[in-house]
Amino acid sequence: MDDYALVLNAGSSSLKFCVFGRPPGESWHLEARGQIEGIGTAPRLSAKGANGESLAKQDVAVRDAHEALDALAAWLRSKYDRSRLLGVGHRVVHGGARFNGPTILNTEILHELQQLVPLAPLHQPYNLAAIEAVFDRLPGVPQVACFDTSFHRGQPEVAELIPLPRELRQQGLQRYGFHGISYEYIASVLPQGAPEIADGRVIVAHLGSGSSLCALKKRKSVDSTLGFTALDGLCMGTRPGALDPGVVLHLFQSLKLSATEVETLLYKKSGLLGISGISNDMRDLLGRSEPSARLAVDYFVYRAAKEIGSLSAALGGIDALVFTAGIGENSPEIRKRICESSAWLGIELDEAANAACHPKISTTGSKPSVWVIPTNEELMIARHTGSLLGLAKAA
Repeated sequence: MDDYALVLNAGSSSLKFCVFGRPPGESWHLEARGQIEGIGTAPRLSAKGANGESLAKQDVAVRDAHEALDALAAWLRSKYDRSRLLGVGHRVVHGGARFNGPTILNTEILHELQQLVPLAPLHQPYNLAAIEAVFDRLPGVPQVACFDTSFHRGQPEVAELIPLPRELRQQGLQRYGFHGISYEYIASVLPQGAPEIADGRVIVAHLGSGSSLCALKKRKSVDSTLGFTALDGLCMGTRPGALDPGVVLHLFQSLKLSATEVETLLYKKSGLLGISGISNDMRDLLGRSEPSARLAVDYFVYRAAKEIGSLSAALGGIDALVFTAGIGENSPEIRKRICESSAWLGIELDEAANAACHPKISTTGSKPSVWVIPTNEELMIARHTGSLLGLAKAA
């Protein structure tokens, strides 16, 4: 392998990465994927090749983003010593109103993105820390930011509107939507994977620790369940989803919680974890018999089905429902329950196909059809990085 691009997705305690190689005259392809997890506690680097073979499992001395990048760079040198790093693509959760597409980074843009940290405190600081680390440790390597908000720009004005006074809206108060890299990838593969629905009215359910729905028409975002921040919409692992603003006022005014306490409550202690008191992981909850665990699952399904109905109204009907992301791709039980709750739309699930995780899991008579399509945010980032830097397009 002569040249490669690196895709980074940095979190609070992990740095996930993918290596996309480009032999001379060929297009990009996945060479390796892995992560450094346990940053600050018990850090460990692991990596697998494109076919799932183990490439690395080793403890590393890592305390922060800079040291994580040092450890990753050392491993890359040991693995691809004669190869050239052409560019680094990053997932950045919030691009605000300005950034409506992938962007080549510089220090001025990085400063702008830092102003958006309060809108995505779970993700943005760590996304930007990785960018800073690359600027510091690899100053000659170009970087590209791909934003989870960009795919939703261009929605109808009413879908982006927050009904507050104009002077506040002019300060950036609007619905942004998130998980856009995932939705963009799904939209890009529909013509090949499900051509009969590609340009129709499609609701994509990105269900995972963070969950949302997106309404697509002709593969463009029309509306989504996440809004100004990543707290809106569906119930998530530790986030509540849609919440009466009066509840937040009550937390401040009556219960006298501080801003930090409220932020921690809403981002880290609510959702599935808050309801169940047991776990934020759907896999754990589905295997438990406690009433609180069952209630958490019931609420997750209830909210998803309710929002599917809402987005169906926004689309003026629905031609297909697509499940993706961790829960959406891997939980036949959750897919079944959401489809049963949405049967009024004409959905008929093929239970055998659903259990086997086939791409199409609805019956031939179902209207709309139902699909399971794995997402690939890393490949989407690689495509954009290659395009903006004038490199070969990722396959």
